Amino acid sequence: MLPATFKLCAGISYRHMRNMTGLRKNAMIAIHHELSKISGPGPSAWINHIRRRSSLLSSRIAEETYSEAEQCYVQQGQEALQKSISILSDQDGWQTEIESANGDKVMSKVLPDIGKVFKLEVMLEQKTAYLYEELVDNMEQMGEWNPNVKQVKVLQKIGQDTLITHEVSAETPGNVVGPRDFVSVRCAKRRGSTCFLAGMSTQHPGMPEQKGFVRAENGPTCIVMRPSAEDPNKTKFTWLLSLDLKGWIPKTVINRVLSQTQVDFANHLRHRMASNGGVEAAIAC
Repeated sequence: MLPATFKLCAGISYRHMRNMTGLRKNAMIAIHHELSKISGPGPSAWINHIRRRSSLLSSRIAEETYSEAEQCYVQQGQEALQKSISILSDQDGWQTEIESANGDKVMSKVLPDIGKVFKLEVMLEQKTAYLYEELVDNMEQMGEWNPNVKQVKVLQKIGQDTLITHEVSAETPGNVVGPRDFVSVRCAKRRGSTCFLAGMSTQHPGMPEQKGFVRAENGPTCIVMRPSAEDPNKTKFTWLLSLDLKGWIPKTVINRVLSQTQVDFANHLRHRMASNGGVEAAIAC
């Protein structure tokens, strides 16, 4: 059976057969089946290597089944992540906007072709995995604990990493900045113990501009969460924010609103996680 399996795999190397998705999937299933039979209780290094390569090939096959529009969204999300990482990696030129007594800090700088961006840096008491679950897996619940957000709705999910979302923001006190809405592509990634949630504005046929809201734009934006070097049960939390709120709003007002929004977000997130911890402890009892 093994020689026949490799003949099948050789067949998919031809271009006209490589486009037959069903045949490629059958080939991968056959490889895993044959390797399982010959590996025995202690698989050798080369078998493990082939398994890893076949898993990568399976992932590529899955990616190739995306539509053109889906591939575009995936690329946009990855672009937002790479741009954000590049911005955050450059430590020069940041100016302090707000520094709280608890150590929370908001900084900003002006970038060519992007404008003013803001960076929040805080230390949170929770493990990175718990925060990732709240901000990514429970994303649609954000309106329950963050009064600056009325609603977050996932419009579309593409693979494991890419989401298209619609967010509605609340108006600021005194209606200095009225309600805005955003359509965003988001890229959620884990690299080792570090978690990323990046995003940027996009368009989606399921969410045209809404009456009563100004369609604002964002991006690149990115939340980065990694365990604290001093205490792995705590998380170093960084949030890069870049927004164009649209409308006739003085820049001084925008700067004040955005920097305060980041500080408020950190406090609301702390309260949410503390509340979740209390509920979990009560359930455990």
